[in-house]
Amino acid sequence: MSDKFFAQTRCDRCGGTLNGGRTMSMFNTQCICMDCACKERRREDYEAAREAEAKAVRRGDMNFPG
Repeated sequence: MSDKFFAQTRCDRCGGTLNGGRTMSMFNTQCICMDCACKERRREDYEAAREAEAKAVRRGDMNFPG
């Protein structure tokens, strides 16, 4: 069974290509392109979302939904 994250070719957020790279959103489980990731990092609440994800990982939750 293949992993959808690596198999998909389009960004869940903007529909653009993932040829330039991909990452998981800090706010949900969307697979996003690097342009969308850049926009996401500029949000005022990005650091809080990043910290929430880091705390979840430290607790052992590797499937934190954001």
